[in-house]
Amino acid sequence: MYSSKITGMGFYVPDTIVTNDDLSKIMDTNDMWIQERTGIKERRWIQKGSEDTSAVMGAKAARIAIERAGLEKEDIDFIVFATLSPDYYFPGGGVMVQDLLDMPTVGALDVRNQCSGFVYSMSVADQFIKTGMYKNILVIGAEYHSNGLDKTTRGRTVAVLFGDGAGAVVLSRNKQKDKGVLSTHLHSQGKFAKELSVTKPNIRNWIPYLMENKDDLSYYPYMDGQKVFKHAIVRFSEAIQEGLQANNLTADDIDLFIPHQANLRITQFVQRRFKLSDDQVYSNIQKYGNTTAASIPIALCEAWEKGRIKDGDLIVIAAFGSGFTWGSIVIRW
Repeated sequence: MYSSKITGMGFYVPDTIVTNDDLSKIMDTNDMWIQERTGIKERRWIQKGSEDTSAVMGAKAARIAIERAGLEKEDIDFIVFATLSPDYYFPGGGVMVQDLLDMPTVGALDVRNQCSGFVYSMSVADQFIKTGMYKNILVIGAEYHSNGLDKTTRGRTVAVLFGDGAGAVVLSRNKQKDKGVLSTHLHSQGKFAKELSVTKPNIRNWIPYLMENKDDLSYYPYMDGQKVFKHAIVRFSEAIQEGLQANNLTADDIDLFIPHQANLRITQFVQRRFKLSDDQVYSNIQKYGNTTAASIPIALCEAWEKGRIKDGDLIVIAAFGSGFTWGSIVIRW
């Protein structure tokens, strides 16, 4: 069997910065309230008239990742695209990226696992490479949240959290067994599906229903924040511990922990639980908010660009989100 390693990374976020003070002008909130609860100071939102969509942003991030991998688009064998905000209800964003990059007719798979979408996508890509089926796989996480948020006081507890953006990596075949992706670990618990969800439109409540029920707000995101927080800190910890134990490692071996950027308070709780120093944790939610499937590849790429990731480092990635779904990845850089 082969192993897989990340050979190129890239990310893209819209130019427009939306601060907490900007939000206070359109809803009853303020900078202190948002920062105390989430750690977020600002986020990027796509502006009206922009060409950007989830697929377009994903393609922009992918171009950077492919170039940094030293490859051409023709070298990519497969695409895995993670998002909860696809351009269309169907088809998915993966095929759109294939077209936007003018790639050969390679396969494209969409993953709908929301905040843990990138972790799931990496696990799928890792298995395709380990079995020898593909050599270079493009893995993308991209989200266009801002156009689907309730930007009023009624929706503020959710609207202040989310930002737009995309991140991408190229995962390639690797002959060094002790480097690259060491293991991935995936879990779900569907009994809590509605605690963080958008339940409409769905196939039972489609266009005629929406036309007749203009006051129905169930097509906006809903979140039971306290329940999500309580489950997140438990599942984050379990996923990290599972990855470490699978590789006979301890928290002391972690050079950098990169969590899904859901809430800075969740990250800080997990950091304390594993007794990690600030140098062992990378957070950028302060600048970008929660970009769901895009948050880990954006953070991973940014950390690498800043020199926080070096050859031989042990990188632990973990995510928790809607589904509930969660998972972890252990990487030897």
